[in-house]
Amino acid sequence: MVLATGAGHGLGWEPHLDAWLLVAALLGGYVFALRRWGPRDAPGRPPATVRQRLYFVLGVVSIEIAADWPVHQLADALFSVHMGQHLLLSLVSAPLLLLGTPSWLLRRLLSPAPVRMVWRAISQPLPALLLFNLWVAAYHVPAVVNASVTNDAFHLLVHTVWVAASLLMWWPVLSPLPELPHLSYPGRMVYLFGQSLVPTVPASFLTFGQTVLYRTYEQAPLAVGLDPITDQQIAGLLMKVGGGFFIWGCIAVLFLRWSQEEQSGGPDVLYWRDLEADLERVTSPSS
Repeated sequence: MVLATGAGHGLGWEPHLDAWLLVAALLGGYVFALRRWGPRDAPGRPPATVRQRLYFVLGVVSIEIAADWPVHQLADALFSVHMGQHLLLSLVSAPLLLLGTPSWLLRRLLSPAPVRMVWRAISQPLPALLLFNLWVAAYHVPAVVNASVTNDAFHLLVHTVWVAASLLMWWPVLSPLPELPHLSYPGRMVYLFGQSLVPTVPASFLTFGQTVLYRTYEQAPLAVGLDPITDQQIAGLLMKVGGGFFIWGCIAVLFLRWSQEEQSGGPDVLYWRDLEADLERVTSPSS
């Protein structure tokens, strides 16, 4: 049986050129930057470590999974899968892309004064938390969800905004730039705790609602024998429980790392500039 999605497509293989172009642009831009900009902006050291390259590739792969067949078609039929798409983009793709981008490249991308000024203002913990969660709330307005399911171009734009907003959300936790620093371990844990609380509001509307909020999902779930209300409740639980567990897992990892560094006497915040002088002495011919 072919499952009919909300956009009127089946679940047979259907390539999504927009997803392929996005993947090609991300990987192509990354390779270009490392080869052409890296030797100038990162003299004397590799433009990116093996781990950074792996993180970036995995981030792009996760975007491809979220935006292409079969997840794309399933997300048109089931709001729960649609929710899974956005959790993948915000909790997996965005932090992997950030971890995979070398600090010199981030610094170059933020080098135009207006860009740096705006990013400095909005990447502070409170603005980042508020802006990301304002986007989450705005996205779940029925008109926005319905338009994203029925219009592929708008859906691509929505996914782009999800990743951009998520990069902003993760910046206070993962920033590698000392001039735009991440928070201390306690600060990051408190910040992520706040991030785990705010999405429970829209998740509660989905989990405990007794009417279908999105008209595009009134009939499609029935094709797989799933009641639309149940599908909507699963989406709410994914947002509340799945997203919450992931964030709490990150808090646990941060706590363990903080505890280990406290016991070993290591620094709470460590950036490239903290090591640069020592590495220069080690690699200097006179040494």
